[in-house]
Order: sequence, then C-alpha cells, then structure tokens
Amino acid sequence: MDAATIADHSTRLASDAAKLAEDALRIATEATQLAATPTIGGGMDFLSLFTIFVLACFIGFYVVWSVTPALHSPLMAVTNAISSVIIVGGLLAAGPMDMEFSKVMGFMAVTLASVNIFGGFIVTQRMLAMFKKKKK
Repeated sequence: MDAATIADHSTRLASDAAKLAEDALRIATEATQLAATPTIGGGMDFLSLFTIFVLACFIGFYVVWSVTPALHSPLMAVTNAISSVIIVGGLLAAGPMDMEFSKVMGFMAVTLASVNIFGGFIVTQRMLAMFKKKKK
C-alpha cells in the first residue's frame, strides 16, 4: 500500500467514525427523551384508568352496603388486609424523590388506608365488646 491509499482509507474511517458518533448521540438523546416521557399505568391512557376507577368505586359501594350485619366483622378483617396491601403500594408510589402527582396520590393512599385500618380495628373491637357478657 502506498501513502495515498492509506490516507484515503483513514479519511473514510474518520468520516465513518464521525457518522457513528452522530448516530450514537442521536440515539442517546432519543433514549433520554423516551425515558423522561411520563406514562400512566404502563402505557394505558387516562380515560381507561379513570373508567376503571369509577367502576371500582360503584362496585365497592354496592358490595359494602349489601353486607348483612352478621358478616360485618369478617368483612372488616378482609378489608384491613386489603388496606395493608394498599399501604405497600402507596409507599412504593410515594417514594423518596421529587414531588409529582403520583407521589401525592401515593401519600393520600397511605393516609386513607391507614385511617381505614385503624378505624376498622376500632369498629371491630366495639362490635366484639357487644357480644361479651356484662359484669355485674
């Protein structure tokens, strides 16, 4: 190989390396933008998630109000167990980093589930006290 061929090859290699560097920069920029784009519920749109939420509210309302008084204590125990799962999910959503809408909703989930759990224990204790024999 002569010097001109080596110079020609090195020029082509340098231009190919510059194109690769531009492509890598473009891909890195697109990946950063894609990672920063917020998605709700793994890509589900807001209307679908809101519809599921409203339906869950109606179903929960009718299920709770159709329970007979004899099943109230067992139902409260199950509700407390479900609320503990909600607290775990709320703690994961609340997270330690910056303040976002999901963080506020996670904090509200933890707060409301805590009120539900402690209120459920208080109501259950009062109902169990009704069945105890009174001391004279």
